[in-house]
Parts: sequence; C-alpha cells; structure tokens
Amino acid sequence: MSGAAPLLAMSGIGKSFVGVEVLRDVDLELTAGEIHAVVGENGAGKSTLMKILAGVHAPDAGTIRIDGEEVAFGHPQAAQAAGVGVVYQEFNLLPERSVAENVFVGREPTRRGLVDRRGMERTTAELLEDLGATSFGPRSRVAALSVAQQQVVEIVKARSLDARILVLDEPTAALAEGEVERLFVLMRRLQAQGIGMLYISHRLREVFALADRITVLKDGARVKTLTPAETDTRGLVNLMVGRELDGYFPPRGDAADVGEVRLAARDLANAKLRGVSLEVRAGEIVGLAGLQGSGRTELARALFGADPVASGTLELDGEPVAFGKPRDAIRAGVGFITEDRKLEGLALAQPISDNMLLALRTVLPGARRRRAQPGLMTVAELAAAVELRAQGPEQEVRFLSGGNQQKVVLAKWLQTRPKVLLFDEPTRGIDVGAKAGIHDLIRTLARDGVAVLLISSELPELIGMSDRILVMRDGELAGELPAGASEPEIMGLAMAAEAAAA
Repeated sequence: MSGAAPLLAMSGIGKSFVGVEVLRDVDLELTAGEIHAVVGENGAGKSTLMKILAGVHAPDAGTIRIDGEEVAFGHPQAAQAAGVGVVYQEFNLLPERSVAENVFVGREPTRRGLVDRRGMERTTAELLEDLGATSFGPRSRVAALSVAQQQVVEIVKARSLDARILVLDEPTAALAEGEVERLFVLMRRLQAQGIGMLYISHRLREVFALADRITVLKDGARVKTLTPAETDTRGLVNLMVGRELDGYFPPRGDAADVGEVRLAARDLANAKLRGVSLEVRAGEIVGLAGLQGSGRTELARALFGADPVASGTLELDGEPVAFGKPRDAIRAGVGFITEDRKLEGLALAQPISDNMLLALRTVLPGARRRRAQPGLMTVAELAAAVELRAQGPEQEVRFLSGGNQQKVVLAKWLQTRPKVLLFDEPTRGIDVGAKAGIHDLIRTLARDGVAVLLISSELPELIGMSDRILVMRDGELAGELPAGASEPEIMGLAMAAEAAAA
C-alpha cells in the first residue's frame, strides 16, 4: 500500500494572470479516502489551484497525475471524465427543476428517443440512499430544499459522474451548526467509500475536527503540509499569515468607557419577533447569539427599518424614533452590515470609490459631487482607515477578496459617521488574517463611541468580541450572559426549548 501512487498528485504547479504570478511551484497530494484541508488567506491561491484541478484554468507549469497517470484538462468536462468533482460555495442548480433533473442536467438518459425519467429518478434515489440522504427524494423541487439539502444535491451530481476526487469549497459557510454535523457525517461516509476530498475552509476548528492532513498556502506558494496532531490553531494561523494574531481578538474596552444608552428597543414584535427588548450603549459591543431561525437577522432588519414592526418602540439617544424604511435609519445614524455583502451590501460591478459613497448618498443627495466637502473623508482616507488592499479606487469591487469587499462595506458606513452599527455575520467567508482586521475595526469603532450589535454564528467570535451576549430563541430573547461566557452556556440558552421538547 505504501508503494501505491497517490490518488492525486499535483507537482510544481504555476500560474500567472496578466503577468501577475498567483501560483508558484505548488505541490499537493491526495490519497484515496483522505480528507485533505487546503487553507490560507484570501488571495493565497486556493481557488486558482482548485480551478486548475477542475479544468477551468490550464497551468503554466507543473503536472497533474491521477493514479500515477499524467493528465491534462483543457475543459471542465475533461476533469469530470477523469473523476474530479467540485462543489462550489455558490451552487449551480436550477431551482424550479427536480433533484433528478438537476443531477442529470445536460446528460439526461434516453429510452426509445425520449428522456428516461424513471431511470433518472431511480439512479438518483440510489445515489441519495448511498449517501444516507433520506430527507428528500429525486422528485423534490430544488427551490423547496434547504441550503444543506441543495449542497447534498451538488455532491450527488458529482457522484453521478463517478467522481473519486471531490473538492468542497467553503461547504459550511451558509450552514447552521446542526447542518454542519450532518455534512460531516456525509463526508465520513464518502471517506469510507474511498473518495478523496480536498476541503477548503476558513473555519479552523472544523479543519482540525475533520482533516487527515492540512496544506497551507500563502502568496501563491505552499508553506507546509502537516497533520492536525503536528500543530494547533495558533501555529496554523502563524503559518497562514506569517505572524501571530494574539489570540485572534483585540482586548475589550474598559467598562468605565461605556456611555449612555444609544439604542433601545421595547417589546418589538412582528411576524418573526415576540416582544424583544434590548439596550446597546455607546462604546459597547453587544453580541447576539441564537440558532438559525431564532430571529437574530429579523431583529437587526427590524431595528434598521428593513422589516415592518407591528408593535413596540425604538429610542435613539433617549428620543423616540420610527424607521419606516432603511433610509430613515441611515439618516438617524444607524448602519447595517448585512450577512450577504454581495447581494445586499455592494454594487459589485462598480468601482471601490462609488461603493464607498453608497450610504452617504442616502444622507447627502448628490454626494458624488461632494467628495471634497469639508468634514467628509476622502476615498483614500477611507481606504486607509479600513486598511484596504486594492489596486486603486477605480478597481471594481467584484475583483477584491472577500475580506477586502467587507472592508469596502465598512468604509461605506464610516463615511456616514454612524451612532449605531448592526453587524450580521461580519466575517463569514473571510480568512483569519482579514478577520483580525475586521475585529480591530469593530473594536476601534466601539472605542470611538459607536454602539455595536454583533450577530455571529461563530461562538468563539461572539465570546471574544462581545462585552455581553444576548441569546435569542424562537423570536424572543432567551437570556443575557456576561463577557467571556462559555459556548455551553450560550448553546444552553439557545437550545433550551429543543431540549425540553426532547
């Protein structure tokens, strides 16, 4: 067994775009039945390396071998034919079609000149059963499935092509905690069947829980390949970013620096909320925890005027306010960093400079013409304030890494001089180095007197950043915990109803 060729061997891979080197002499091996994590900051080269394996890009240098045989992929279909399947973070599914139709799209089996729907559904059912996926069937409409179930459909598509090498790109980014564990069960089932998996993730805790080996990329080169037993989280972060991150989180502010109540909600209720009351003080970071569907995002949207409120009141700096729409909240000094920056926070095809002025135009119509107005930060000053890494202010936002896109969103709100900022999953899909920068910015905003409400599914982030933590359950507040509360304490409040029902 030791002398057998690895399932996959990528050797000396190099790639440049428009004269810019993005991969340099990268080696990566994968054995049958192995889960091999590939980690690194945004821009480290992970996506480019995977796209070369998937046949999207051709390498400028190096070789790819599968089972010891050299291969060259000129098209993604050639990679699929060789047994390579990729499940991207953004799914490629037809929502109004059935599961079976999605699995076989473009290669539907025929019988007597007609599409063999029964055969297609029978094969899909067998694949679902093989993966232990029993919560939906081949005739289920994809639009009616959860995100986790849609991810299973993507994996079934890959398996229907006899994929022996499976690439999973940030597979847990949009999943709730329970769904993550179910995905892990499915992956271990594939592992037992001899499928080799390349697992790309920024969630290091999951990497340590799942991976057999870890390869670290930095600036387009392989830094090291090692096992989880050979390092720890701090050591892995140091390999990824080239420096220590001091335990990830900036120190909390002094309680004496927390000011008066800036935002207060009293008995807010609507279709999703049931009498929610809270206060956030100037200079304070209040964490908001809860399971998916608990009402966290719905609360933030109600506070921002994006969702209607049936009853209850809001106060800003002690004065009653009513936000009928987001424009009212922005003009009053409330900003909202949404969980989907690409869909709701940015104009991806527009330059950085225009994106940084999006919120300001709501407060000051004609802001494009007022870039030099006294008291307003210039685009260059905003970029410096958020430590943006970009080619220049006219670069289109879609070409930035996830972390730098999030920094543009933050810069957009800095220009409005907010009193309150609502953060919903501010570091989702962002590498550890960029996360540290976002955390520093949030803490700096709090020190400058901004009241911060921080929603996150990553409990270490909530614990590390929050001055106190509120926990939601079923549309209402289940309790409050002090700074430094433990994960079991948070989950105990978040899941009390489920535990009681069980």
